Amino acid sequence: MLSLIGLVGGLALLIVLTMRGMSLFVATPLCALLVALTSGIALLPPLAGEDQADLVTQYMNGFTGFIASWFFIFLLGSLFGKLMESSGAAESVAGWIIGRLGTKRAALAVVLACAVLTYGGVSLFVVAFSVFPMALSLFREADLPRRFIPATMAFGSVTFTMTSAGSPEIQNWIPVEHLGTSPLAAWEASLIVAIFMAVTGYWWLKWMLKRATERGERFEHRDADPAYGRENLPHPALGLIPPLLVLGISFTTHEQLGTSALILALLAGAIAAALTNPLHLREPGQALTDGGVGALVAIGNTSAVVGFGTVAQVSPAFDAAVTWVTGLPGDGLISAAIAVSAIAAMTGSASGGQAIALPILGPHYLDQGVDADQLHRTVAISSGALDSLPHNGYVVTTIRAICNETHAAAYPAMGALTVIVPLAGLTLCLGLFTLGM
Repeated sequence: MLSLIGLVGGLALLIVLTMRGMSLFVATPLCALLVALTSGIALLPPLAGEDQADLVTQYMNGFTGFIASWFFIFLLGSLFGKLMESSGAAESVAGWIIGRLGTKRAALAVVLACAVLTYGGVSLFVVAFSVFPMALSLFREADLPRRFIPATMAFGSVTFTMTSAGSPEIQNWIPVEHLGTSPLAAWEASLIVAIFMAVTGYWWLKWMLKRATERGERFEHRDADPAYGRENLPHPALGLIPPLLVLGISFTTHEQLGTSALILALLAGAIAAALTNPLHLREPGQALTDGGVGALVAIGNTSAVVGFGTVAQVSPAFDAAVTWVTGLPGDGLISAAIAVSAIAAMTGSASGGQAIALPILGPHYLDQGVDADQLHRTVAISSGALDSLPHNGYVVTTIRAICNETHAAAYPAMGALTVIVPLAGLTLCLGLFTLGM
């Protein structure tokens, strides 16, 4: 019981501290300490018995493990975004889009850009790095409150694209390994749910933006923003070459190279951003420096959250919670949705929720006769809802490290679009399966 109180309390405290703006380098070890003290986990390696976990080792295993796996992707993604910004390519493309769609559809342009890249196989973090310079220009042109940029990018990345049939994102592929399905599992229901989430979410986003502008909110210029209104910009066609190159390489090499495809794609995109617009580059050395620093901050914040999750996973309460939610009686699809959602919330990770739940859920529900394709789609969609709580690594990185916003200002809109909309989509999906689709 004490371990459960510590686990729930540690998670709640982390959410509160994150919303209040405390550094995650301080908040996550503090909350992990609370979990350890209430769960009987040794604080230091010398105090742990043989084959027993300790706080320092667990936290650092999660922290360093994430850096080892994702550092080059974060670095190259950040450099790519900065070079797109420095070369004027982002501003040129943004101006071209505004000229075609109009300022009233600036948010739609950002959503579509994120959706295309996500469905093209580009990592969610990289999409945020890549699209932000263009999103900043679009919101500036349309005079929209910049605190909505994180929500707009997240909506296009982690809702109707990330967990949909055919998506190359890992959240749609983990079930393939455990259930023997295909990435197109239950595509008919998935298509209906994706359309529902896209239409509903975009309508809600437009409504929130309208309310904000009616209250007098406008785009806020900051000293750290890149120079804007340059007279000598590259042609939009040249500006589109780098992101299209990233999309093309990642899409065509994803199955053969895995995450290494992103490293190759981003390296090619960064080089292209510099070579296609060499006369337009402004302070390329400073852009590279800023990109490197930004990558370290972003991956550090995310790694800190992963470190907390790694400590939480070795607590007795976590095992008990997993056993309870995966053993819920009733309809298998509903039980699976609850289990995956709950675990994703505890770990702050959609893929983490699936990876923990599926080895237990898969054989259990398949033996009960649950349709594998329906289970695949239910698990995929449910993993992308409660994972987006304030302490989620992608959420923290996008709001703080990339967009330089506060959780208090940016998260309410992001939470509405990345938690409530996917939950509504999950409910629709379960209803369609009940009707026999």
